[in-house]
Amino acid sequence: MHLPIGTLINALTVIVGSLIGLFLGKSIPPRIHQTVFQAIGLCTLFIGIQMALKVEHLLLLIFALLGGAIVGEYFRLEEKFLAGCELLKRKCNSDSPTFAQGLLTAFLIFCVGSLTILGALEEGINNNPSLLLTKATLDGFTAIALSASYGIGVLFSVLPLLIYQLGLTLLASNLKAFLTPVLVNQLTAVGGILIIGLGLNLLQIKEIRVTNLLPSLVLVVLLKYFL
Repeated sequence: MHLPIGTLINALTVIVGSLIGLFLGKSIPPRIHQTVFQAIGLCTLFIGIQMALKVEHLLLLIFALLGGAIVGEYFRLEEKFLAGCELLKRKCNSDSPTFAQGLLTAFLIFCVGSLTILGALEEGINNNPSLLLTKATLDGFTAIALSASYGIGVLFSVLPLLIYQLGLTLLASNLKAFLTPVLVNQLTAVGGILIIGLGLNLLQIKEIRVTNLLPSLVLVVLLKYFL
């Protein structure tokens, strides 16, 4: 197994971008912060809609979301996620009120999408990190904007990013036949719906417990595989 250069550089660009954003955020007046929040919310909605439109089987997407909502609410994933974020905040002596929101928003934007999946597979199978290097550049600039508005929580999104992308890269040879283009599009579409939910939260249009919908990403794979 070759060193996963693409994922490591991706993590590095997120760290550097987050640190730059944290530095810049201190000098941004509250009025500008509010407008930047709204701009990020609009961009998040746009990204989510683009991803959702890749859906291949609408009923599969609906069943995955409904099942994911039931599983997430049953296990109270949102409450556990927020409790974990509060513990992490205390460990790093942070008082950021948007810690959890920043971490979740960054994680979904960085890790849910066809570029992540295809990039990890390409590096794992062919030792070609080019797709992930492209993603790393985009994520770095995105991290600057997110951390300037949402604070240090964005920096900690690098932990699930590393786990997720390294896992995909290491399992690439076994996943290649399984992750067909149709399945990748279905995963991307479900992820897009979750990101739309995030966008609605960021714009304060409607409070949606997006964390409780995360099991949908697993269920869409299982439903596609067994149906």
